[in-house]
Amino acid sequence: MDFKLEVIVLPVSDVDRARDFYQKVGFRQDVDYVAPDGFRVVHFTPPGSASSLIIGEGVSDAAPGSVQGVHLVVDDVVAARAVLVARGIEVSEVFHDAGGVFHHAGARHRVNGPQPARRSYSSFASFSDPDGNGFVLQEVTARHPGRVTHVVYGSVPEVEQALRDAAVAHGRHEAELGHEDPDWPSWYADHMARAAGLGS
Repeated sequence: MDFKLEVIVLPVSDVDRARDFYQKVGFRQDVDYVAPDGFRVVHFTPPGSASSLIIGEGVSDAAPGSVQGVHLVVDDVVAARAVLVARGIEVSEVFHDAGGVFHHAGARHRVNGPQPARRSYSSFASFSDPDGNGFVLQEVTARHPGRVTHVVYGSVPEVEQALRDAAVAHGRHEAELGHEDPDWPSWYADHMARAAGLGS
């Protein structure tokens, strides 16, 4: 039985202000539904994410700004921070934890700069929405076994590059075989999945 994280509901005090903020961050707005009684659902999906965020009227009884520690995984935390700063978002400096693993709550044990070895899962930056709901950018460059169940490419050029890389690698594979590989689609799929961090 799969239990897939689908939606995080964020409590906000001003839906329009929060909507404008998330648009500025670069999240895709999927829905803005208003019922006759004022119930409102605004649905956002971060780029490349299988999970989404919901803000609105009547969607949460939690205090505005009370959600903390929503992690957004990025390939390069320094570059991701620069993208957000360029969009006018106030983002912390990149940091890692003094303990070298996950970060402590708040700013305790923060050390400036990425984790020195740039170890996957270990470099962060943080930002908040206008109400104070807190987000953390987490750099993940290689997944631990069993964590990835599907492959997502961020753009058509990324798919094209993955296919080109697979073609080169498959050429070497066929040279080692000494003949054409009749099962090349399976080989390509496995190679592209592994390159994206999904083990078979």
